[in-house]
Parts: sequence; structure tokens; C-alpha cells
Amino acid sequence: MVTDNGQPHDLQAPQDADMPQKHTTLLRRAARLEQLLALSRQLNSTREMAVLLSQVVEGARDLLCLEAASILLVIDADFLSFSAFCGPAAAKLSGVAVPIEKSLSGWVVRNREKVVLADTGTDTRLFSVSDIARPRSIVAVPMFFGDEIIGVLEGMTLTTSSDFSVEDIEILEILAGIAAVAVQNARLFQQSDWVAHVVHEIRTPLTSIMAYADMLNHPNLKPGMTEEFTRIIQQQTQEVNALVNQFLDLAQLESGRVTLDRQELNLPALIAHAIEVIHPIALEQATTIQVETPPTLPSVLGDPQRIAQVLLNLLTNAVKYAGKGALVTIRVNVAKQLRIAVANNGPSIPLEQQGLLFQKFSRLPGSQQKARGSGLGLSIARRIVEAHNGRIWVESTPGEGCTFWLTLPIAATPADEETVVR
Repeated sequence: MVTDNGQPHDLQAPQDADMPQKHTTLLRRAARLEQLLALSRQLNSTREMAVLLSQVVEGARDLLCLEAASILLVIDADFLSFSAFCGPAAAKLSGVAVPIEKSLSGWVVRNREKVVLADTGTDTRLFSVSDIARPRSIVAVPMFFGDEIIGVLEGMTLTTSSDFSVEDIEILEILAGIAAVAVQNARLFQQSDWVAHVVHEIRTPLTSIMAYADMLNHPNLKPGMTEEFTRIIQQQTQEVNALVNQFLDLAQLESGRVTLDRQELNLPALIAHAIEVIHPIALEQATTIQVETPPTLPSVLGDPQRIAQVLLNLLTNAVKYAGKGALVTIRVNVAKQLRIAVANNGPSIPLEQQGLLFQKFSRLPGSQQKARGSGLGLSIARRIVEAHNGRIWVESTPGEGCTFWLTLPIAATPADEETVVR
């Protein structure tokens, strides 16, 4: 086609000057949605709560290209708890309780809506946590499960301010919804799994209680048997109570609803207390317990009752499974972290069985006669240590016994500390 002046006419539509930019934006959005879909599949196949929450915060950080992200789960009507955090302050935030009435995340829960702060400035809603730097920018969205808010998902920058785009906020809200469903599914899975195990573990002592209670009513009961049967019933009742307490303890730890009472630990005193408690069993087993600690120890923050629980569990297992006349050694040393070892010179643990040790309700093959209780002790110990941002594991060489190790982070020295606001 030609124009009136005889010049050729371009039949194509005029080009949009912004077309390359729009194309790039569309590709980026498609890539983020694809990444979100892959993360959703991963979350839906994860049943371990700690792993699930870690995947969510890491996904939020990566999707929005941020420096940190966190999940705070609702504990009760008054508090949330930092249940997962990825970023520089992860070691100090784990398990910290946050009041709903006096925090930004609490405001999200109370008002049931998101908060977007490109510059946190002097916003008074941010909750102060000692030694944690105030974020420069933050976006916090509620995690809805139906009409219920079960937590808050946050993304933040720490060193530079950021204007969160509409797409950023939309992506985080979608992830929060996916995460809420995954968290509730994990809780339901744990509950159904727990019911079967609780029934199995409690059935034996309950059967014993019922049998001896029935025999107490026997008309031809011999003299003195009443006191004996009553003693057995009391003993079995105490066992049921201990099992129930362990079930509840682990359920709370796995749900992230346990608040740690963090204070400076007096580790020598905690070790001495554990030895005192285990002394009757050690005496019966003719077990020697020795302690090796340096003259001075760095400051370590933790929940004394919980760390004492871990030490007692490790020491009890060492004495119980090492056999008569064994040597049990508790060693403490300091590297980048505080390291505690509970070693014994008894039977070693085969490598292929070591992975079973920290699983719920697991007992090693051949240990059934020595094993009593729920099989939850080491699983609980692992949860407690991880809640303190530490690590627990076992090392065992054939013919050389075994050593259980745990690490705890060393508290910052005054020179390292900075008074900041979170």
C-alpha cells in the first residue's frame, strides 16, 4: 500500500516503547510464581514442623530478595513466638515470646491486616529485643487458616530501605496462606501419629493398674498382698504420669509454643545436679562418673531447667546402657561454641543405628530389656538443644564406647553488644 504522495506505508502497528520492560517484568513475575509453586509442593510434602517453618522463611527471603524473614506463631491470646527466622539474628530470636498488645506482629494479629513499612523510622509498634538490630524496612502479613490467624509472616531488610512493590506484597500474602495450611496439616499429622503412639505406650501400665486393682477386691487375698498391690498400682500410675508429661513436652516443643526462660547458665551447678539425681542408679551399676571442665567458662544463655533436662537424659542413658562397672565422663570445652560431651566406655552404637537415636519412640535393636519409658528422651533433648540454636549428635567407634555431644552458642561479650530495637 502507498500513500497519496507515493511513499510506502508501514502496515505494522506502532511499537510500544515500554514493551521490552513489560516483557522483562512479565518474565520475572512468571519466574517468581514458578518458584512459589515449587515451594508450595515442597511445603505440602513436609511434616516435620521445624523443617517446614525453616523452608517458609527461607522461601520468603529468596522470593523477595530480602536479608531476613521470620514466622511468629500464635501461642495464646497474649503472645506470639519467633518459631523460625533466617538472617543474622537467628541465634538470638529463636523461641522469643512477643506480646500481642505491644508489637508490630501483634498489631497484625489484632487488626487482621498487613503492615508495610518502607522506612521503620520511629514506629512504636516494633517490639524491642536486646542486641537485635532494628530492620530498615518490613512487611508483615497475617497467616490465615480459614478465619483464624495462626501467625505472622515477615520479610525485612536490615541495611538498606526498600519500597516493597505490590507484587512483593502479593507474593508474601500467597506464601503466608500456603504456609498456614501446611502448618495446620503438619499439626494434624502429628496429632494423628501421636494418638496411636500414646495409646500403645500407655496401654501396658494401664492394663497392669486395672489388673492389680481388680485383685484387690479378691475375697481370698493373702495378708500383706494389699500393701504390695497398692505399691505396684502407685508405681504404674507414676509411670503413666511420666509418659503423659513427656508426650505433652515434646508436642509443645515441636509446635514451637515453648517459651525459653533465657538466663546465664551455671553449667557446673547443672552438671552437679544431674550427677546427684543419677547417683543411686550409678551406685547400683558400680558406674564411675568423672567431670572434666576448664577453670573458667564463657557466658552462655539458656533455660536452666531445659538444659538440666538434657544433661540428665544423656547422663541417665550413659549409665543405663554402658553396663556395670563402666566409666562415664562429662567433658566441657570451648571453641566457637560451648561443647559438652557425655562419654562412656560401654558398648558402641553401629553407624547404621545411630540415625534412629533421635527419632520419636525409637529404641535400638537389642536394647529392649534395658529400655524403659517412652523412647522420647533423646528426641526431646534434640528439640531443646535446637531451640537454644545448638546441635546434638552422637559419635561411636567400635570397641570404644560412645559419646553424645551438644553445643550451645556463647553469649556476646559487652564489647560486642549493641543496644538496638527490633
